[in-house]
Amino acid sequence: MKKLISIIVPCYNEEPALKPFYEEVNKVSHEMSNVDFEFVFVDDGSRDGTMREIEKLRANDERVKFVSFSRNFGKEAALLAGLDYAQGDYIATMDADLQDPPALLPAMYDVVKTGDYDCVATRRVSREGEPPIRSFFARMFYRLINKMSKIEMVDGARDYRLMTRQMVDAIISMREYNRYSKGLFSFVGFKTKWIEYKNVQRVAGETHWSFWKLFVYAIDGICAFSTVPLVIAAVLGLIFCLVAFVLIVTIVIKTLLYGDPVSGWPSTICMILMMGGLQLLALGIIGEYLAKTYLETKHRPIYIVKRTEKDK
Repeated sequence: MKKLISIIVPCYNEEPALKPFYEEVNKVSHEMSNVDFEFVFVDDGSRDGTMREIEKLRANDERVKFVSFSRNFGKEAALLAGLDYAQGDYIATMDADLQDPPALLPAMYDVVKTGDYDCVATRRVSREGEPPIRSFFARMFYRLINKMSKIEMVDGARDYRLMTRQMVDAIISMREYNRYSKGLFSFVGFKTKWIEYKNVQRVAGETHWSFWKLFVYAIDGICAFSTVPLVIAAVLGLIFCLVAFVLIVTIVIKTLLYGDPVSGWPSTICMILMMGGLQLLALGIIGEYLAKTYLETKHRPIYIVKRTEKDK
């Protein structure tokens, strides 16, 4: 009996990219005649004709399945929904913009089917076409999070990977609300082989990831897999308490022994502003973790399905 590979494709306003993407993946599926395929498109509350394009694909190919959200829940929720609905023995996650080359799938399957690896993942070795400042901050983020977290994050890692059913079951067993998939893929363990490739430009449309969204996503990743920021806040507080104590003792001694006047208000104001800023920074760090905890305790659904291909 043939093995089944499920291709999970999160989609948000990807109308112009869907047809070229399907054609490329369909071509690869015909080349891999030794396995069966299913395509699980997850419409993440798109506002364009993404859902219409998916339904057109479904009308011509019964292997095409879809999950349509009631609203936009984000890519992390879309990835989880795809993993939940996929029926394959092996599951691949890909972006619809063809920045994840479907031509790599045969080589990925050849590796994972041997049983020596549970996952074949991809990483970009170049960031050609990206703004230099964006590439710089991306590299800095991976350096920072690898120093702060016990979980290794591979620089340039994509969500494009092929996993065994066992690994996918481990991932979907973690129903945390604040999800950071790159970290979760590493957290569950399992043996992973990395395939490198050069950056590929989008086939159509524009990226939905602005610098600000990537920054917020990076903060989510750090909070999800490290408590070091809380330690930093505590250490800074301790250091400045010691500095303040030494300064107080110094001022008292100078005033009592030498009669030196206490420094004027400019230095006082500077110290107040600096300490106030540090306190707000520490409160912000604590607040970020508290907010994540608050959202987790609500136990709200990670996503809400409006309909699937089974609904009439």
